[in-house]
Amino acid sequence: MAKIYADLIEKGLKTIEDVPQALREEVLALLNTEGAEDYE
Repeated sequence: MAKIYADLIEKGLKTIEDVPQALREEVLALLNTEGAEDYE
């Protein structure tokens, strides 16, 4: 599920605020390791 949120954020369809708190840390880790801009 975290990968899905990360993909949606990269496409501009969601923001990190849309991600459930339980998944945010994992989503941020995915975004930062995929070479995306810094989402912290």
